[in-house]
Amino acid sequence: MKLAMIGFGQAGGKVLDKFLEYDERTGSGIVRAAVAVNTAKADLMGLEHVDEDNRVLIGQSRVKGHGVGADNELGAEIAEEDVGEIQGAIDNIPVHEVDAFLLISALGGGTGSGGAPVLAKHLKRIYTEPVYGLGILPGKDEGGIYTLNAARSFQTFVHEVDNLLVFDNDAWRKAGESVAGGYDEINEEIATRFGILFGAGEIDGSDDVAESVVDSSEIINTLAGGGISTVGYASETVQQQDSGGLLSRFRGEDDMAGEDSASTTNRITSLVRKAALGRLTLPCEIDGSERALLVVAGPANYLNRKGIERGRKWLEEQTGSMEVRGGDYPVGDSDKVASVVLLSGVTNVPRIKELQGKAIEAQDNIEEIREESDENLKELVEDDQDELESLF
Repeated sequence: MKLAMIGFGQAGGKVLDKFLEYDERTGSGIVRAAVAVNTAKADLMGLEHVDEDNRVLIGQSRVKGHGVGADNELGAEIAEEDVGEIQGAIDNIPVHEVDAFLLISALGGGTGSGGAPVLAKHLKRIYTEPVYGLGILPGKDEGGIYTLNAARSFQTFVHEVDNLLVFDNDAWRKAGESVAGGYDEINEEIATRFGILFGAGEIDGSDDVAESVVDSSEIINTLAGGGISTVGYASETVQQQDSGGLLSRFRGEDDMAGEDSASTTNRITSLVRKAALGRLTLPCEIDGSERALLVVAGPANYLNRKGIERGRKWLEEQTGSMEVRGGDYPVGDSDKVASVVLLSGVTNVPRIKELQGKAIEAQDNIEEIREESDENLKELVEDDQDELESLF
C-alpha cells in the first residue's frame, strides 16, 4: 500500500522519520511521500530522514517557531490559519500514485493534537483517497493536561478521519526506561507493526509471489466504516542453512514435506493467536470487532495457505465477525515469520473510558484552580478600603 504520510507535531515527525528509516532498511516502499508539520523549528531541524523541503513550519506569526506549549486549542487555530502553507507541501505529492493519506500525531501534546484533526478535515474535502489517522495516546504518568488534550483530540480526530489507528504509549513504556530511549523503542514498534501491515502486497523485487495476496483494497475495505483500530504482532525466528540461505522446507522427500507442512501450519496458527491475544497497539477485548485483517509475513518456504486459513477462521470465531480477510506477504531475505492482525471497529476499549474519566477530572481541577487563582489575585492586589485608583 502506497501512503502519503504527514507527521504533525513533535511525536508525529519522529514517528514519520522512523517510518522512512524502516522503509529504507526493508525496501518495503510504503512511504510514497512524507511531510512533517510543526510549530517548533527545533523539532523540525532534529529530523534525519524527512527532506528539508518537506518540513513545514507553521504559526510563525503567533509563536515565532517556539511551539504552542501543549495548548491544543492554539494548535488547532494555527492549523486553520496556515492550512494553505501545509497544502503547498502536499501539492508536491503525486497523489495519483498513493492509495491513502496517513496523518501521524501524538494526541496529548499541542501542535499535532490540535492540528491533525483540522488537516484531516481539510484533506477529506479535497481528495477522494482515504484519510487515516495514527493517534498516539500519552502515558498515565504524563500529567493531567496531556490526558485532557488526548481525550479532546481523540474525540475530534476519530470523526474527521476514515479510520483512527491508535497506539497507547502506556501499554508499551517499560519501568525504569529513559524517556528518549523509551520513545525511540516505541517508535520502532510502531514502524514494524504498521510497516508489515501496509507493506503487504507491495513488490520487493524478489521472485517470491504470495499465494493469497493482501493488497491495498483489502486494507481499505477492512478500515472502511470508520471507528477505531488496533494492531497485534507476533514473530518467530526461523532456522537458516549453514550456507547462508534459508532452509527450503518443501524441497525434500514427500514424507518430509508433509511433516514440514504441518509444522509450518502450526507455527502460523500459533503466531496468529499470539498476535491477537498479546499486546495490541491499543489494548482491548477483541470480541465485537467489526472487521479484521490477517497478514503473515516471512520467507515463502515458511508460509502456507492452510495455516493462514486456520488463523483466519480462528479470528472469525474470536471476533464474531464474518468480515475477516487474510493473506501472506513473502519477504525473501527475512529470518523471521511474523503475524500481524488488524482489528477494526473495536468498541470494548477500557483504556479509552479510563482516559475520558481522568480527562474530566483534570478539566474540573484546572477550572477550579483558575477560579481560585482569580480570587486569590483579587484579594492580593485590591486594597481593603478601595482607596486606590487604577491607571486606566
